[in-house]
This record gives sequence, C-alpha cells and structure tokens, in this order.
Amino acid sequence: MTIERNLGLVRETIAAACVRVNRDPSSVTLIAVSKTHTSEQILEVVAAGAQHFGENRVEESSVKIPAVNRQTPVSLTWHMVGHVQSRKAREVLPLFDVVHSVDSLKLADKLSRLAVEAGKRLDVMLEVNVSGEDSKSGLAGSGWSSDPAIREPLWQEIGQIFALPGLNVRGLMTMAPIVEQMEQARPVFANLAALREALMSAFQQALPDLSMGMTDDYAVAIEEGATLVRVGRAIFGERNK
Repeated sequence: MTIERNLGLVRETIAAACVRVNRDPSSVTLIAVSKTHTSEQILEVVAAGAQHFGENRVEESSVKIPAVNRQTPVSLTWHMVGHVQSRKAREVLPLFDVVHSVDSLKLADKLSRLAVEAGKRLDVMLEVNVSGEDSKSGLAGSGWSSDPAIREPLWQEIGQIFALPGLNVRGLMTMAPIVEQMEQARPVFANLAALREALMSAFQQALPDLSMGMTDDYAVAIEEGATLVRVGRAIFGERNK
C-alpha cells in the first residue's frame, strides 16, 4: 500500500464515522503523526493533500520541520502531540503552531511567559488523564464527574491556565488506553467530551476542540465528538527504528 492510498483510506474512515453520527467530515481535522518518519515520507503525505502534521519529540522536530517547510510551498500546520518537558518549552514555540500536550500548570505558565515574550498567542490543548492510567500524562481527571476531591483541584488548575496571557486554550486532549477492541475506548472519549461541556458551562469559556483518537480507535473518537484525530501508523506504516 502506498502512503497516498493509506491516506485515502483514513479519509474514507473519517467520512464514514461522520455519516454514522450525522457530522460534516470537514468538522474533523486529520493530523498525520510523523514521529520517526523521514522528511521524504512527510513530503509524500503533503503531496497527497495533507496539511496538518504531528510530532512527539522536540529534538527530532527541530531538524525535520525546517527541512520539510523548505521543500514545500504549501503552508503546513505543525502540532506537538508528545510530552513537553518545561526545560524544552522554549524550543517548542518556534517549531509548532499548536501544542496538544499541556499537562500541568507549570508547563502552561512557562509557555505563557515565552509566548508573551515572543509577542504571540499560542494555540494549546489541555491534556487530561480521564482514564486514570498511571502511565498516562495529563491533568488528573479520572472520576471528575462523581468525586469533588478530583473535580475541585482540576477546576482550580484549569481556571488558572485559562487566565494566563499568551495562550489560546482551544480544547482538551486525552490518550485512551491500548485496548483489543476500539469500542472499549468509547467511554474514555465520551468522558472527555462530557468534561469539555462541563468546563464550558462552569467557566463560560469556548472550547471548540477535542483532540482524541489514534490509529486503533479514531473512528470511535469521531463518533464521540473528536475534532482532531492523531493518526500515524495507518498513514505512514510502522514506525522507523
């Protein structure tokens, strides 16, 4: 299978998922996650019509993103979808248009100060761990709907992030557990969608985006309201070592 054909199949899956829940396919942005893949492979995906790309590591991105941008006349949007260490935050701003993985007030504050310093507003997503997995990053959100001891500190931290200058908080992001059947991930996605609704009501804050769903479960994520899906393997094939 060629990369172009893979991309076509992913788009068909997105369209079919949207039809099932009466959504316009244009309401879903496909982010081609290019972690470990070469600039040449990324340019193949650009040639096939993709404009949004996701990377996980600053070190890798600092080489690939300028290389790809130099070789295409198309304006691309770069998404940081991996964990960002606070000490790496300064390197993120020149490379990425959107950061999906703001997982703490500390990181948000650092990005805010850097954005103000650079005279820009940075689009960000707040990563929330709604599954409760210890291996997952994110603001602690498992049990938010039923446990005030979880909800109150979560509300406090998110409220402080909303107030920071230099950041445009577009919505929420989460990582679902690895499951055998994609249907098993549905409760996690539904939970994040419900959390977004609760936050919009509590803070009177517009949160238009939900970043959720990857190769193994993005169809279900779309059915639960995802507006950004992060798909790598289904487009590029297995990761390069």
